[in-house]
Parts: sequence; C-alpha cells; structure tokens
Amino acid sequence: MPDRHGTDAAQGAAAGPGSAAPAPRIEFTFRWWGPQDPVPLAAFGQVPNVDTVVTSLGEVPVGEPWSAAAIAERQDVCAAAGLEWTVVESVGVHEAIKLAAPERDRYIDAYAVTLERLGAAGVRTVCYNFMPVFDWMRTDFDYRLPDGSRVTSYSQSDLDAIDLSRGLPRLPAWPQAYTAAELGALFERYAGVSDEEFLARYRYFVERVVPVAEGAGVRLAVHPDDPPWRLFGLPRIAKTAADLAALLACSDSPAHGLTFCTGSLGARGDADLPAMARRFAGRTHFVHLRNVRRRGPRDFHEVDHTRGAGDVDLVEVMAALLEGGFAGPLRPDHGRMIWGEEGVPGYGLYDRSLGLMYLQGVHDALTREGAGS
Repeated sequence: MPDRHGTDAAQGAAAGPGSAAPAPRIEFTFRWWGPQDPVPLAAFGQVPNVDTVVTSLGEVPVGEPWSAAAIAERQDVCAAAGLEWTVVESVGVHEAIKLAAPERDRYIDAYAVTLERLGAAGVRTVCYNFMPVFDWMRTDFDYRLPDGSRVTSYSQSDLDAIDLSRGLPRLPAWPQAYTAAELGALFERYAGVSDEEFLARYRYFVERVVPVAEGAGVRLAVHPDDPPWRLFGLPRIAKTAADLAALLACSDSPAHGLTFCTGSLGARGDADLPAMARRFAGRTHFVHLRNVRRRGPRDFHEVDHTRGAGDVDLVEVMAALLEGGFAGPLRPDHGRMIWGEEGVPGYGLYDRSLGLMYLQGVHDALTREGAGS
C-alpha cells in the first residue's frame, strides 16, 4: 500500500511466504483494539507518518484457529481507513499449552494454522506472551496524577489484599474473568511448577510453532512478563535480561524473537534497559516504548513518554536499539488519559499521539546526518 507521506512503506509486505522482505525501517504504529475500541481507526492515520496498525481478532476464543476470511475482513477494515495491518497483538496461547496438559498439541496445531493464515495474508509480525493465567496486571486503572491525568498503577500491597475467594473480574487485555472456583483449580494445577519447568513448557511450544512461522514468513515476538515478577506464586520466565536470553536460546530461528517492552521490564529497579536494548536489538521484532515511575520495589505507575517524567529514559533506549541495528514496528505504549478522554485504560488517542510524535523527534534527532559528531 503506498505511503501517504511519499515513501513505499509497505512494499512487499502483502506478498506471500518466501517473497522478498521489505527494506528494514522503523515503523511507527499504534495498537487498535478492534471495532469495539472507542478510538476510531481513521484517527491514527491523521498522526504524521503512521501508515500501519497493530490489532488482533480478540473476539475469537483463545485456542481456536483464526479463519482466513476473518483475517481478510480485518485487513479490509484497516485498509478502508488508509492503514495496513502489519502486526498482530496478540495471538493468545491457550492455558493447556502452559499447563502441559494432554490436549496441548491440539491447541499448538491450531496456533500453527493461525500463523500460516496470517503469513499467507501478509501479516508479518505476531506478538504474544507466555504469562500463566493472567495477562498484564494492574491494581488501579484510574490512578490520578497531580495534573489530573489518569494512568494505570500497580501496588504490591493492593495485590496482596485481593480476596481471591471472590474471583477476579475481566480486566483490560484479559480474555476472560475468573470465578473463585476457576482460580482455585488453576492455582492447584500450577502448584509447585518451577520457572525451570515452565521454561521447558515454553520450549516445547516454541520448537513446534517457530518452524511454522518461519515457513510462513512470520516473525514471533514474545512479550516480557508484566509486571516482571511472580504473581500469586505463579511461575514467570520473562522478567530479566537472563530470562530473555533463555527464551531466545529455545530457538535460533530468525522467526523467533522479542517484543522489547520498556514499561514491563522497566518496572524493575535493577533493569539496565539501554544495555538490554543494545544486547537484544538483533532479536527484537517489535518494540513497546512506555515510561513508568517506580514508587518502590514493586510499586509503580505509568507516566508520559518524555525524558525525566519517569524512570525509563526512552532517549537512551531508542539510541541503544538503533545502535544494535533494530528496524521494525514500534509503538507508544500505555499513555495517560488526558483532556477528558474516555477509553481503554492506557489506550487513549491523545497522549499516545503526543508520545509517538516525541518518539519520532527522538528518532529523527538520533538519525540525522552528523548526529553525535
């Protein structure tokens, strides 16, 4: 699809498996939650230099293969807004796979079918996570900053105070709510599972889906744990630089890589994000740039993307990614809710647009001729 800004941004992206890949570039993009998202899809195309979108078929139950017709329909919706669907976030991994249940191979096969169909449609990057039971976790989705803007926040004491006997409601990004009985059964099945055992379950999954992805021309990008520590005693295997290295060691295929998320990894005070970005740039297929302010060892809230607003220096991270050779899709992650906007927490239009323009400015300053001389 020709770029509205005078470049052929998507050249080759819609070709079938085995075709020549498009020239590497930084692709500035946004996540769209689908037709139910309060942000109209066309609004993203009004942000300078945005020609693509990140979305998913969240209405399809986790574990079921996505149909070619549903993929094509979503592509048509995006194209009607002048955008190309280039990144899936996410294709959920069924709990049976994480539990190493007897039926896991059936769900792995279904996952492989989805990857094949996405590749045939020209959708080249798939973000996913391997967090057990829960997706990303926060304890406050309406945390007020002094300027009146609203963000998401995590407090370990608030998490510890949750009464699991009442179950948990469906939170943003979660595929479902959980009753007390469902949680109890899941926790019982995960009881005693070490991180090492959970890594072996991840390796089993990777060894079966990565060859399919590579054959389909799809790049898999595993997302770090969010937050990057154990929750309710459940295993977590994507918390630190050492963890990410172990995940990548499960396959040396170029189709197997990372979603480098600064907000997830940056919630830890011991994370050297620029060093991690530089180390893993060559295996990074997708980037989430988010800023957080740490209030304690396991307490944080999100802030705007600018340098000094929080504890994540996105200027240094961007520089490290570029130095390491990263070229691919990048999106502003989890903005504030500002100017009276309502929507999915962290996913309003206004602050993410401000963040993306800031990140474009950082990128342009770092890559201009003679920069750093």
